[in-house]
Amino acid sequence: MFLDVHAPISGGRELWGFPQKLAAPRLEVVHDTLLGTLDYGPERVATATMGYKHAPLADEVAMEMLNEPGLLLKITPHVDGTPRVCELVRYFRRDIVLKGAWTGPASLELRPHALAPLSDLPMLGVISGVHLMADFTLALGEVVYDYLA
Repeated sequence: MFLDVHAPISGGRELWGFPQKLAAPRLEVVHDTLLGTLDYGPERVATATMGYKHAPLADEVAMEMLNEPGLLLKITPHVDGTPRVCELVRYFRRDIVLKGAWTGPASLELRPHALAPLSDLPMLGVISGVHLMADFTLALGEVVYDYLA
């Protein structure tokens, strides 16, 4: 995850294990297109486009997506470099207030970068895009599996 504010980077890493880095994500509407860009330092590492409010997405479908749990692999090294924490963590969104949901055609371009290796992800193609606007609380996580236990 790439964020542009230090406080949630620290909290997200320590509590949940989100792999977060400081970067410059941007999301804007350009005419009839939703344009997302991600710059890591001065380099553009990702560009995504989607038809802006192209087609409504049913509220039930959007809420189903938002209610799905997320999973993270939380790894924290010990002072000697050996693993101190190695857990599979599940987290949920709570108190969800859906404000809008749309779907439509989308594209994604990933560019190589040594410290932002998004282009290493095996992407076969983009099927569609989803744009959700919602308020929610990120609840504390729970350990699904402790690999060191």
